[in-house]
Amino acid sequence: MSYIKPAELATRMVDAGAYKLQLSTRDTLIRAFMGAALLTIAAAFAVTVSTQTGQPLLGAVLFPVGFVMLYLLGYDLLTGVFTLGPLAVLDRRPGATFGSLMRNWGLVFLGNFGGAFLVAILMAVYFTYGFSTAPSAVGEAISEIGHGRTVGYADHGAAGMLTLFIRGVLCNWMVSTGVVLAMVSDSTIGKIVAMWLPIMLFFYMGFEHSIVNMFLFPSGLLMGADFTVWDYLVWNELPTVVGNLVGGLLFVGLPIYFTHGRPKARVARDARAMRRRARLVTTAASTSGTSVADRETTAAELEPTRV
Repeated sequence: MSYIKPAELATRMVDAGAYKLQLSTRDTLIRAFMGAALLTIAAAFAVTVSTQTGQPLLGAVLFPVGFVMLYLLGYDLLTGVFTLGPLAVLDRRPGATFGSLMRNWGLVFLGNFGGAFLVAILMAVYFTYGFSTAPSAVGEAISEIGHGRTVGYADHGAAGMLTLFIRGVLCNWMVSTGVVLAMVSDSTIGKIVAMWLPIMLFFYMGFEHSIVNMFLFPSGLLMGADFTVWDYLVWNELPTVVGNLVGGLLFVGLPIYFTHGRPKARVARDARAMRRRARLVTTAASTSGTSVADRETTAAELEPTRV
């Protein structure tokens, strides 16, 4: 099973961010739409498993199947581009500008919402027999999630908003870790295993994922849940988006980029260090009478090893 070292991983992250910023409007929307659709079908599956078995952990263990499918197919989530896109801008890649970043984020948001909302409609139809009966047990569970994670936060006021934001941060810390870990292996099995771990964690812990919520909350509203569109936007979706942005960029993208990335800066730093060492060797050799050949050999031995 292949393993990609962190220095190369950082370069792959920047390359991925730069590539996504250059995609056409059509391709960005299609990939975002399909990515959200696959992820939210998996969310419906996980809630179904949890409700029917009474084992939330089992639902969390199985939920990553959607994340794996969408990333193996090259689709996109807002949570992922929050982390990768800014790295291309920081690295000054051609075409990677603040404007192209905002365009990418906006298009991915629209595509993700479209895919998630379509699945919300389809699942609402499925759980209510075409709105002809009351929601099934799974439909009721989804409706209760929507109520508890909007009105439930609002009942706590500012403390509830802070909790919501922190759950959004923690969520994309894990989700973006899954996005990045998909790049640490060139084998399909390696990618699947690496992605699975942090995604399972976020789902079981009940963190707030803006794309999953684009399905859960509209679906609950369609099935008559006791909260409003305003509750959904103010007391979940918008704060969650901000929390996801902070979590993915601050705790995943930037740390890896600054400690393992910036390959040009790293090469320049190594070259300067090599020249300093060579000068020290030359100075020491001139005072001790060492031959020129010996000095060159010693300088070569001091050259830093490339990782």
